[in-house]
Amino acid sequence: MKLKLLTWDVKDTLLRMRLPVGQQYQAEARSRDLQVESATLESSFRQVYGSHCRLFPNYGRSQGMTSHRWWLDVVSQTFCLSGIQDEKILQTMSEKLYQDFSTAKYWEVLPGARAALIGCRELGLKMAVISNFDRRLEDILRRVDLDEHFDFVLTSESAGVAKPDVGMFQKALKLGDVFPHHAAHIGDDFMNDYKAAREAGMFSFLLQRRQRDDIPSDHLIHSLDQLVPRLRELIK
Repeated sequence: MKLKLLTWDVKDTLLRMRLPVGQQYQAEARSRDLQVESATLESSFRQVYGSHCRLFPNYGRSQGMTSHRWWLDVVSQTFCLSGIQDEKILQTMSEKLYQDFSTAKYWEVLPGARAALIGCRELGLKMAVISNFDRRLEDILRRVDLDEHFDFVLTSESAGVAKPDVGMFQKALKLGDVFPHHAAHIGDDFMNDYKAAREAGMFSFLLQRRQRDDIPSDHLIHSLDQLVPRLRELIK
């Protein structure tokens, strides 16, 4: 196989949140002398986020929304559902958290990610990101010093479609100027990453710690330090 392009998912593949959402939102509330349980905020966030994803998919892009507005609504409604009603405080906290999540404050690079990226570069591969993220992703990657590894970053907001839509992968293949059989993708979600990439004609790896019987064992990566040896086997 002549592999030319390797595309990456980001959240829980290369980056993870430093703390659960509920704890991060609680810290912001406490900085303003507001008392609310992190478990309450976590539950409210999951409810509001899930509802917004259903009602306004892909940050409401097709409905004329911006991801900025989408996230401000999610954060504000999360606090409101958790018992904080002051409109001015809700707006201030929502904007502050939106900006903070654009930085490295709440994000950390997963163990083995930097070494894996360097190893893939040494194999001579072009690399890119395919992520159901909003427009802040490039800033985040820059601030955690991962941006230099990628030839381009494709978010669902910029693409206008979201994984598992194969159109997302087709756009990446076009940007990378490669045929599907010359590209591979790695991510932690079976539908969005592993299956969707294969439906687009690409090779794919699923990053998961637990064993699975529904995919070939050589398609499964338990930790990122396994990736480069697997790629070497693939491109022999």
